[in-house]
Amino acid sequence: MTDLKQWLPLSKKEIEIRGWNELDVVLISGDAYIDHPAFGTAIIGRLIEAEGFKVGIVAQPNWRDDLRDFKRYGKPKLFFAITSGSMDSMVNHYTAAKRLRSTDAYTPGNVAGFRPDYATVVYANIVKQLYPDSLIVIGGIEASLRRLTHYDYWSDALKPSILIDSKADLLIYGMGERPLKAILDVFKHKTNPQKSDFFHIPQIAYTTEQTVQKDENTLFLHSFQACLKSKATFAHNFKLFETESHKKYAKRLVEPYENSFVVINPPFAPISTQELDKIYELPFTRLPHPRYEKRGEIPAFVMIQNSVTIHRGCFGGCSFCAISAHQGKFIANRSQSSILNEVRKITQMPYFKGHISDLGGPSANMYNMKGKNEQLCNRCARPSCIFPQKCPNLNYNHQTLIDLYKQADNLPNIKKITIGSGIRYDMLVENNKDIVHSFKIDEYTELLIRKHVSGRLKVAPEHTENHVLDMMRKPHFDQFLLFKQKFDAINKKLHLNQQIVPYFISSHPACRLIDMKHLSQKVHQIGIHPEQVQDFTPTPMTLSSTIFYTGINPYTGEKIFCETRKEAKQAQNRCFFEHNNSSKRKFK
Repeated sequence: MTDLKQWLPLSKKEIEIRGWNELDVVLISGDAYIDHPAFGTAIIGRLIEAEGFKVGIVAQPNWRDDLRDFKRYGKPKLFFAITSGSMDSMVNHYTAAKRLRSTDAYTPGNVAGFRPDYATVVYANIVKQLYPDSLIVIGGIEASLRRLTHYDYWSDALKPSILIDSKADLLIYGMGERPLKAILDVFKHKTNPQKSDFFHIPQIAYTTEQTVQKDENTLFLHSFQACLKSKATFAHNFKLFETESHKKYAKRLVEPYENSFVVINPPFAPISTQELDKIYELPFTRLPHPRYEKRGEIPAFVMIQNSVTIHRGCFGGCSFCAISAHQGKFIANRSQSSILNEVRKITQMPYFKGHISDLGGPSANMYNMKGKNEQLCNRCARPSCIFPQKCPNLNYNHQTLIDLYKQADNLPNIKKITIGSGIRYDMLVENNKDIVHSFKIDEYTELLIRKHVSGRLKVAPEHTENHVLDMMRKPHFDQFLLFKQKFDAINKKLHLNQQIVPYFISSHPACRLIDMKHLSQKVHQIGIHPEQVQDFTPTPMTLSSTIFYTGINPYTGEKIFCETRKEAKQAQNRCFFEHNNSSKRKFK
């Protein structure tokens, strides 16, 4: 018989099993509850538990009935913690063409319709309606990337900070363990804390009607109302925000509204290896909650169940990617012993068949990488450490990854380890022989291709045309061609028949229909026949979405062509596959 005490409570019955009368924290999520460290709800819930508090989860509550799911536990002693889940709910719901998706990978049976549009706002407003004096803390990717005025593609309009629409008291942005622990520490030291008692905590945002004092560590943005009146003003706001978000020591940001201010405190320093190890050592069952057994598999879990996160953060700085705004550009690493311990745990799971599907992160080959002189990093505001060129201060030595792969490969019951996360191939193409040797670039590349490719290596050149790639903050296509030559040569040497699978994006800012035709011709001329191309979807608070809305490069003021018409976007996407006789002609 299943012991429900192994999971965090998901029902009133499970509260009673524990002998509890009330909860300290109620955690509401738009995802099904999967007790695995790849899912934020599980990490946050387990962390609250580890701090000695009673927590219960409300997973995918019904927001259209009598709201009984929201009333399940009553009002918690401390606060409600609310997240839309592992994705922004609008990205989860709609395609780039704004068509409603028929599936949801975070729901049992892959069934859509179990969370509302703008889920964080809907959940928070319901809680505020039912429990007006409750403290509400919102977090997760949706809250994090909507913490300031942002362009919302699905309504084709600027929206205010999600704090305004949700009426939440506090917002945690980024990876939330440290600010959450700081919030819990306030409750440990104060019986009935006021909202203002949390305002000192790094990496949180809040609203206040009190005038915010200006000082050298505070940066005032343009008001929401000013952004509504001028796209150029909104573009400048984004430049100010993004520049601060790439600093190790950022300023406090203040965004004025008609009768209040949204205040964004600077982030915590990157989490230490010791702290990160402790998080991944929490007592996860590594399984979905038993209540889902008869409803079918949860695709997101099936995909990630045999994967291990080895680091957080990404210094790639791609303009369409939200990782740097959420996880930051500075790499936070787990120790090798912690990673290997997790691999051992996976080998003991009933679903394990001998294949570890990933040892990775936002980018697979950034583990343990940082600046040679960290004092220089402390003063740096570059969005990327590898674009437009690799920073000369960057130590991208792959030796620790090589060691990790070899140690994991030698563990009992491991038949194969493949790297499922994206590889930054531009760090594996280098002309300087001294760097190639000292950073173990060729050794890593050959080990990767020889032992850790499933037969198809996924990489993301994204485009072939340099002016589009520059707008994406991606390396030029010649870098991909050099890597492909290297990939093909190693496969030939090792007598392997493996494919390289590139990913491309259509209708990104600066991309016209002719650029997609050029892309199609070029990739087919080199014998690559990709299965899909992703139509660009503007997601909140990225550089690309800002350019898409404004038509302006915030850093230069230059006007940028953006294909915003639905039919024309679809035409760009379609033409990628129209590789008839033109693909055989020599490209000029």
